Amino acid sequence: MDISVVIPLLNEEESLPELTAWIKRVMDSHNFSYEIILIDDGSSDKSWQVIEKLHQKNTAIKGIKFQRNYGKSAALHVGFGEVQGDVVITMDADLQDSPEEIPDLYRMITDQQYDLVSGWKKKRYDPVLSKNIPSKFYNWIARRSSGIKIHDFNCGLKAYRKQVVKSIEVYGEMHRYIPIIAKWAGFKKIGEKVVQHQERKYGETKFGFERFIRGPLDLLSVNFIAKFSKRPMHFFGVLGTLMFLIGLLASAYLGVRKLVAVAHNIQAPKVVESPYFFLSLAAMIIGTQLFLAGFLAELFSRNSTDRNKYLIDETLK
Repeated sequence: MDISVVIPLLNEEESLPELTAWIKRVMDSHNFSYEIILIDDGSSDKSWQVIEKLHQKNTAIKGIKFQRNYGKSAALHVGFGEVQGDVVITMDADLQDSPEEIPDLYRMITDQQYDLVSGWKKKRYDPVLSKNIPSKFYNWIARRSSGIKIHDFNCGLKAYRKQVVKSIEVYGEMHRYIPIIAKWAGFKKIGEKVVQHQERKYGETKFGFERFIRGPLDLLSVNFIAKFSKRPMHFFGVLGTLMFLIGLLASAYLGVRKLVAVAHNIQAPKVVESPYFFLSLAAMIIGTQLFLAGFLAELFSRNSTDRNKYLIDETLK
């Protein structure tokens, strides 16, 4: 199979018939073999009934229904587990991503040998204050911290080699930073393509102001996990050891200073009366706790099982 299109959705009953028909026209005009995997992330409208009808008319359209809302990352993770196409395309269900971009994205993966190609909505139709400016800020931070020179990390329209989606783990809210996850997994040929962004035709955005808080926190998390998930002792152990040594040396200094004063009959305050004694003691305690945290994290990382367990209500194949 040439292409798998993975589409997470939440309450998009109005846009689904138009979107799937548009994708079919593009695929047929280029003679692509394809599948469309629609992941219903706990919709409260008639999205699943629409998916069932679409599947009856076109068996290339497949569906997965979550029992409740788990989020976009969970939907992508489950969709990635089901794909069969050599190239995987992800896009949003709100018709703001154009299926006309699919052939060029496919060629960039197959002909130019990119591992991942991210869309860049250079001209956006989103509100400037609530979306455009925060998006530019977060993308700038992501570029600086990851070294990946793309402009729109959170663009829903992306193309992947099949091996990429089968190798990465997407959970929580990490869908925003899939290029970074892919890079740390060893897929370093990451490209970018300017794509057409369209105004929302139906419904309303599913992301509120909480994304302003989650965005930078997710970036810190993905960078930390990418560097230290397999070796947490390298972070906690080193930091804990440094803290403990600082506290130990400070305590030793206070003790030696007291002994020198006693040896020379110099009046000196008790060691425990010095505030520096308690600071050094706190440093040693914190250092020990950090070291133990690293040790426990190391045990968990070596014995962890699959964390991504999602209750799937129905599946159409």
